[in-house]
Amino acid sequence: MSAPDDLLDSSYYRPLFQLLAGMDRDIAELYTERGHRSVSTRFVGPLVELSRTGPMSVRELAAAREVTHSAMSQTVAAMSRAGLVTTEPGEDARRRMVSLAPAAAELVPLLQAEWRATEGAVRELDREPPHGLMAVVDQVRAALERRSFRERLRDHLDPAVRESG
Repeated sequence: MSAPDDLLDSSYYRPLFQLLAGMDRDIAELYTERGHRSVSTRFVGPLVELSRTGPMSVRELAAAREVTHSAMSQTVAAMSRAGLVTTEPGEDARRRMVSLAPAAAELVPLLQAEWRATEGAVRELDREPPHGLMAVVDQVRAALERRSFRERLRDHLDPAVRESG
């Protein structure tokens, strides 16, 4: 049995993750209501990006969306299975070019409208509490610039574990 205040019984940021997941579900429901069950919310940013720039490599798309190559590669594979993008070899065998499929091109106006609506809604929501979430995020980032999370983790490790390899 764990101690009453055992941090293993805690997940401090869980409410934040649940909040964001709930908002994400609401966005997904908007697409479902409009008959677009194949549109995952993680597809929207890359599809909007492709609609604005034209074909891109997976690496370029990952950089544009500020995610890892691996994450974007998985997203592209899922979008391809959903019939929203096509891929073809690039200039060399290691490079895959991603293009919008016709089904996605038809969705672009809805994708862009949802993105703008989401940005408007979250900005409105951020003004409601006395301290906007993004102001707090900026303050946490500044605190982490002063002292990294890695340093903080090391300081909170049990001394026996901290000293072992």
